[in-house]
Amino acid sequence: MLEKKDRLSAVDPVWTRVKAEAERAVINEPLLGGLVHSSLLHHKTLEMALAYRISLKLASGEMSEQILREIGDEAYSCEPALGAAARADLVATNERDPACHRLLQPILFYKGFQAVQAYRVGHWLWRQGRSDLAYFMQMRVSEVFGVDIHPAAKVGRGVMIDHAHSIVIGETAVVGDNVSMLHSVTLGGTGKENGDRHPKIEDGVMIGAGAKVLGNIRVGRCSRIAAGSVVLEDVPQSTTVAGVPARIIGVAGCSQPSISMDQLLD
Repeated sequence: MLEKKDRLSAVDPVWTRVKAEAERAVINEPLLGGLVHSSLLHHKTLEMALAYRISLKLASGEMSEQILREIGDEAYSCEPALGAAARADLVATNERDPACHRLLQPILFYKGFQAVQAYRVGHWLWRQGRSDLAYFMQMRVSEVFGVDIHPAAKVGRGVMIDHAHSIVIGETAVVGDNVSMLHSVTLGGTGKENGDRHPKIEDGVMIGAGAKVLGNIRVGRCSRIAAGSVVLEDVPQSTTVAGVPARIIGVAGCSQPSISMDQLLD
């Protein structure tokens, strides 16, 4: 019979790989041993490591690391989908970002991945009716990472936010599965309107750096939004839009633009 540790490793290949990478990292750079051990090797599961990492990053004089860690542990314990989404985000970042060579990199060093995981805990709090605490999480994520995602927004799995500087995702925005976006992307409203007022991004969309998608519009699955574009109208699926305001300039060019990350306009 397999030991408990072996059984856990057999059903969680992502965490097994992260731990193996962490052990090699300590050998290769002993000066990072404390960071790697405290953030990864001291924890039994990826969920526990993420709760610790989020709490360490977001702690301040207003909210202690211990309280934030308890919140994270509670969220991951009560909602297994959070851990599944984190694994999908982690694999997506490793596969799509050419600067990412190991799974441990996003956990330790990439603010885009860290910010999305902290948002997911805040979104869980929001759905539990704990809105003030969710707003606090949003505030700290914005202050620490420069990523402002409203806790009511809905974000799917396998999401990669590369560089993650100046990201804004509004309250009624919806982001599907396997979406990739670069820095300075805004999914916002068009003014002071109330109600459902933010974009709906379907699965497999790639959003280039600096793009602004504004209003209650829909971006069809597997489409591309070119860098610097301002999108004010619906985007059909599997197309490429570019410009200010954005216009359709052709097809997406491949079946999965968010995975290929091809941003060249032919």
